[in-house]
Formats: sequence, structure tokens, C-alpha cells
Amino acid sequence: MNGSANRNRLTTVEQALARLNFKPRELEPGHVWLAGAGPGDPGCLTLEVLAALGQCDALVYDALVSPDVVAVAEGAELFYAGKRGGQPSMKQDDINALLVRLAREGRRVVRLKGGDPYIFGRGGEEALALAREGIPFRVLSGLTSGLSALAATGIPATMRGINKAVILATGHAAGTDDDIDWAAVARTGQPVVVYMGMANLPLIAAALLKGGLAPSTPAAVIVAATTPQERTVVATLATIADEAAAAGLASPALIVVGGIVAMRAALAGGT
Repeated sequence: MNGSANRNRLTTVEQALARLNFKPRELEPGHVWLAGAGPGDPGCLTLEVLAALGQCDALVYDALVSPDVVAVAEGAELFYAGKRGGQPSMKQDDINALLVRLAREGRRVVRLKGGDPYIFGRGGEEALALAREGIPFRVLSGLTSGLSALAATGIPATMRGINKAVILATGHAAGTDDDIDWAAVARTGQPVVVYMGMANLPLIAAALLKGGLAPSTPAAVIVAATTPQERTVVATLATIADEAAAAGLASPALIVVGGIVAMRAALAGGT
């Protein structure tokens, strides 16, 4: 594409934004906005989150936030608060205290998380801490990876004739006393999307099989969805743990189990 065509396309985008007449709210000193960065691709940012990043002078961000997205907060002081399984990370109480301290210093604070802050992002805990301390805050929703990653890889979250619900679950506690009832999940017959379950994939698959799901149930693991590092392995519930291990897949990843996974092959022609 030549330079002139590129300029025309950019002008078209600018005109579209102008027609939208989007007027972002002001991020005031002493306020904290809990924002979702989406699954990874900067194109998944909402306009509200983009505007917030352009206003903040303190950015507290997670491990799954793209460096390109962090760079939008030009001039802001950066505070890394990433949590990665099995690695040293900042304690949640310390993150809460940091947000409160920055707000009390009169900073314009954005707390940026991968996905959506209220879906397995501990955004509710942080909002509660701010509310208890009388700190004004807003929540800016983001595209949760549990839905957008499926769309990016050709798996519809719902499909008439296949499912009437989607279960979003966390897999980090699999095999512990804090685990969810995987047998109950299996009995619903509805697809399940598992966050933070990669390390426990063999346990989760075994529990779903024990709960009554057929070994032939379609299953997939999606790694780094919407980014250049995106990879997807599709198998059956009986084989997905071995297939994912053989492919060398690692977190960040989503596990998807259910009939909707089988739609990927039929939708392979999408762009």
C-alpha cells in the first residue's frame, strides 16, 4: 500500500472518531480508575481506556499488559504490579496500599489489567479497598480473554444448537481444598472456559472426565490470544493435556472445553 493510501486510511479513522463525538471524562487528581486492557492486541482497547491512559500520571499495570499499551501513558510514572503463577510477585494487599497512597498524593491513577478488571482480575478486591478508604474510583471495562480469545481463534462462545450458556472458571486452585466442583460443571453440559489453569490442565481434564464429560468432547488451549505469539491447540478432552504439553504451550493460556470448539474447523476461512 502506498503512502497516499495510508494517509487516506488514517484520515478516515480520524473522521470516524470525530463523527462518534466521544467526550472522555476527566481523570481528576486523587482518583483511581480500574481499567481493562483486553487480551493483548492494542486494537482491543476501548476508547475510555485509551483516554484514561492519556490522562494518568501514575500507571499501575499487570504482567499481561502489552508494552505498546503501557507506552500510551507517556510521561506517567510506571509501577509494575504483575502476578505470574510460580514467580515472585507483589502481594495484593501491597497493590491495594499502593493505589491508596498514590491517590492520597493527588495523583491521577490508572490501574491497568489484562482482560477485564472484574473477571478474575481482582478488580473487585481493589475497588473494595478504595471504597473503604474513601478514594473515588471508576471501573473501565475491557474485553475479557475468555470471550475475545475465542473469537480471535474462530470459536464462537455461543452457538445455537450447541450451547445455552458459557461457564467462566478459574483453574488455579485445581486439586486443592479451594477447588471448584468440576463434576457439577461437567453435569451442566455447557462449555467451560478456564482461566489460569494451564499448570493444572491434567487435573482439570481428569476431573471433567470423572464428572461425566465424554472423552471425545472437543477441547482447546489458546496461548497469547490476539498477539503475534498466539498459538492454539485443538484436541479432545482425553488428549488435550498431552497435546498441549507436546506443543510446549505455557501460560498465559485459556482452556476451552465443549462443543463450541468443534466450530473452529468450520470457521477456518475467517480473517
